[in-house]
Amino acid sequence: MPLYALHKERLLKRRYLMADETPIKVLDRHKKGRSHTGYFWVYYDPLGREALFDYRENRNREGPNERLADFQGHLQVDGYKGYDETGRREDITLLGCMAHARRYFEKALSNDKKRASWMLEKIRLLYMIERFAKNHQLSYEERRSLRQEHALLIMTGMRDWLDREKLEVLPRSLMGKAIGYMLTFWDRLKRYLDDGHFEIDNNLVENAIRPVALGRKNYLFAGSHNGAERAAILYTLISTAKLHGHDPYEYLKDVISRIADHPYNRLEDLLPANWSN
Repeated sequence: MPLYALHKERLLKRRYLMADETPIKVLDRHKKGRSHTGYFWVYYDPLGREALFDYRENRNREGPNERLADFQGHLQVDGYKGYDETGRREDITLLGCMAHARRYFEKALSNDKKRASWMLEKIRLLYMIERFAKNHQLSYEERRSLRQEHALLIMTGMRDWLDREKLEVLPRSLMGKAIGYMLTFWDRLKRYLDDGHFEIDNNLVENAIRPVALGRKNYLFAGSHNGAERAAILYTLISTAKLHGHDPYEYLKDVISRIADHPYNRLEDLLPANWSN
């Protein structure tokens, strides 16, 4: 728990985080015959490759509001309204997720192939730019310049298309919902153009969450809310250890054997990001 607390304190001082949430079944003695659906709220630092799992009993906005009370900077999220109140703070700026916007147009392919294909092609071009930057190992400033030169023009055309086509489709159709989602979060979606440190989507935090899906198939549920909180601690340490190339078993075995006698003022040595064996 002290290691988790230190990790949490450090991560929340970063200026750019991604956030997402995923459900977990929890046994609750007050709910006879059925399980409770709790949530892991996951915060990810894409620059430092560190994850933080925070268990909450629900998916309400209190989760990010409380956990991010001292956070200042840019927060990258999908369109879930639970982040809206946090995003209204003057010291937090929300970034959008292009992957989520793309999924709406993928769903619309079945009933409006022409429009959906047009937008999916534009989004594909945006990702080609990102792949070029990664393959050529561009610096953050070089990536920003590349986006300003190429991606900005594509997104300008996308916005003109959205403003025009929204008048031609039914708002409740799949295409109408896809256009509506992208227009609603347009300012968030285009902010990645302004800084090479930012990602085009929050897929990295989704990748950090994937082990939970596997875990749900194996252990099925947490035995209590306290158990779910302890699981959040383990997920935090294990996922961050993996992100830094460590074998999770070797990391945990070493930490458990040392932490009882380890000097508190050197606790940082045992953090996944700093650990060496």
